[in-house]
Amino acid sequence: MSDPAERVAELRRLTAEWRGCTACALAQTRTQVVVGDGDPQADLMFVGEAPGFHEDRQGVPFVGQAGGVLDGLLEQIGLDRRSVYIANVLKCRPPGNRDPDPDEIAACEGHLFAQVELIQPVVICTLGNFATRLLSGQPAGITRVHGRPQRRRIGSRELVLYPIFHPAAALYTPTMMQALREDFGRLPELLSARPEPAPAPELPASPPQQPRYAQLGLF
Repeated sequence: MSDPAERVAELRRLTAEWRGCTACALAQTRTQVVVGDGDPQADLMFVGEAPGFHEDRQGVPFVGQAGGVLDGLLEQIGLDRRSVYIANVLKCRPPGNRDPDPDEIAACEGHLFAQVELIQPVVICTLGNFATRLLSGQPAGITRVHGRPQRRRIGSRELVLYPIFHPAAALYTPTMMQALREDFGRLPELLSARPEPAPAPELPASPPQQPRYAQLGLF
């Protein structure tokens, strides 16, 4: 589907359809489905992990404390959420903000891949481990690959995947803010130059994850 107006219309149609999704058990515990937010023709797309408490209530991704950090980082590079598109791997909040289960990711990932096909971003920023591993197809954790753009094909789309820390990392560990600012600072270059970085090298699996920010109720 190449016509922009047709893609926007299809995304709207699917968004309405997904709001009634019952593909996994999260349909029994969510308040509402949080599909995405922003410009449906954006060059820059952000993909996080899953909705948190506030997102589940409001139906919009990244409206809690982590969302405030994201908004500030976007302002730093002259953008705001109206000029990008923001989504998550999961569209429903896992109870207690626990890690997504593999079967939940499997049930929901088709929604995300459809969003990528219809939005046609130039750059996708993956926020944290789950989004990075899903969209890169590699096991390396975010600490190993953040700030390193990768050329990837997602469906029919050739694009730049740009892993960065989840904004909630700066709430849990304030020193992370500098790394986030530096990684965000490269986004204008990636968007304007549309570079073709070499595919990321194969990396061994990361050590066990550090404590999750979501468990602290930060997003």
